[in-house]
This record gives sequence, structure tokens and C-alpha cells, in this order.
Amino acid sequence: MVSAIWKDTTIATSDETVIVEGNHYFPPSGVDLSLLEMSPHTSVCPIKGAARFFHVRAGDALNVNAAWTYPAPTPDAEGIRDYIAFWKGVDVA
Repeated sequence: MVSAIWKDTTIATSDETVIVEGNHYFPPSGVDLSLLEMSPHTSVCPIKGAARFFHVRAGDALNVNAAWTYPAPTPDAEGIRDYIAFWKGVDVA
């Protein structure tokens, strides 16, 4: 079982993560979506496609752009469509 935790708050837990480039991508069903806020930030990866970002909230704390997803990935990255990954101090283990 893999979990994503920030400031003692469990954001995601799943035994069905997909590892891509060293990052665990969690299925949406394993993520507490109430802790995520859509960010206007986007980026483009030539391998995976266009990413959308989320801010992560734990109590009154906000971790800006600490999660991302690929809602319309390239064909090579189809296995992570809508899955969510974390960084910026979110502990994934």
C-alpha cells in the first residue's frame, strides 16, 4: 500500500499506483479529492502530454501546485489518464 501524506494529513492511499519516471500516480478512487483545489497552472511534457495541477490543502496550510494529473495524455501515457501524482514536500511511500 502506498500513501501520500503532507502535514500529517493522508491525501491518497492505494495499492494500485502506477510508477512513471519515479513518481507514484494514484488512481482517483484512492485520493481524497476534497483536499485538492484546481490550480490554473499547467505544463506540457513531450512524453506524457499536458498536465493540470492542484493545490493540496491540509487544515489551514496550502501547498501550491503540489499535485498533478494528465487528463488527456499521449497514447504512450494512457495508463496514467486522470491518475494523480504529488511532489513539493508531499511524502509518498
